[in-house]
Amino acid sequence: MQIYLPIAEVSANPVVLLGIGGFVGVLSGMFGVGGGFLITPMLFMIGIPPAIAVATSANQVVASSISGALAHLRKRTVDLKMGGVLLLGGLFGAAAGMVLFNLMKSLGQVDLAVQLCYVLFLGVIGGLMFIESINAIRRSRATVPTAPYKRRQRGWVQSLPLKVRFRTSNLYISAIPPVLVGFGVGVLSAVMGVGGGFIMVPAMIYVLGMPTKVVIGTSLFQIIFVAGFTAMMHATTNYSVDIVLALFLLIGGVLGAQLGTRIGAYLKAEQLRVLLSLLVLSVSTKIGFELLLEPGDHFNLSVPGGF
Repeated sequence: MQIYLPIAEVSANPVVLLGIGGFVGVLSGMFGVGGGFLITPMLFMIGIPPAIAVATSANQVVASSISGALAHLRKRTVDLKMGGVLLLGGLFGAAAGMVLFNLMKSLGQVDLAVQLCYVLFLGVIGGLMFIESINAIRRSRATVPTAPYKRRQRGWVQSLPLKVRFRTSNLYISAIPPVLVGFGVGVLSAVMGVGGGFIMVPAMIYVLGMPTKVVIGTSLFQIIFVAGFTAMMHATTNYSVDIVLALFLLIGGVLGAQLGTRIGAYLKAEQLRVLLSLLVLSVSTKIGFELLLEPGDHFNLSVPGGF
């Protein structure tokens, strides 16, 4: 059975769409990720045009981020002031990303550019995650305990002007680095259809020096609005958000998240990170391999005024 996706202008199996949403939902429950960096390339693989996949995936990111952010708000592990500063940069970044996305679309290179971005980012992040996970497993098996990581409270971040006190994070730093981090994540959200948590979380810990307990909730709080703004801009400027596709992905994601939470309870954190890194690397390899293959259908693009 096939269902027609009106915006994507392709037909897809609804069971496959539910399966993709459910699979990413399981990963979200197991690893605590929104899944935007995986659901978009998976949509590539089943024939969804990259521009549609990017725009529609933003809806999935918004839904998963709202659920996670509400849980963290109840635990009071969200720095709303820091989230507001990150959001300021994120909105400007998303607007800049939309300009870049539309420029690539006008040049006819948006599909290639998005896929190359995924190969690059997933390859680098998956590799670093795999190395860190292996090292963590080795440390856990070592007989001599290693000293825990201590956040640096001094450096170039503290030397910048426009300092602001973030009481929840117990920080007194310049507002410039959070704005820049938010800006970069906003650009990625618009171009790649991701929430950007896989970039933002390490930056918040190692660059801004935020305590880990408030990083996840603050990141999710910012992602809600940036991803929502990105989805709205794609819907109103490019008309590339497929509601039918988004509905199937959301239903599968909600059901899969419940299962993923239960599965994750039986695995160690190091094992979870190794599995996730291997999955990320496999997706990056698959997209890169498809870019190198000769397409099955050849298109002849005529130049205006030519023959």
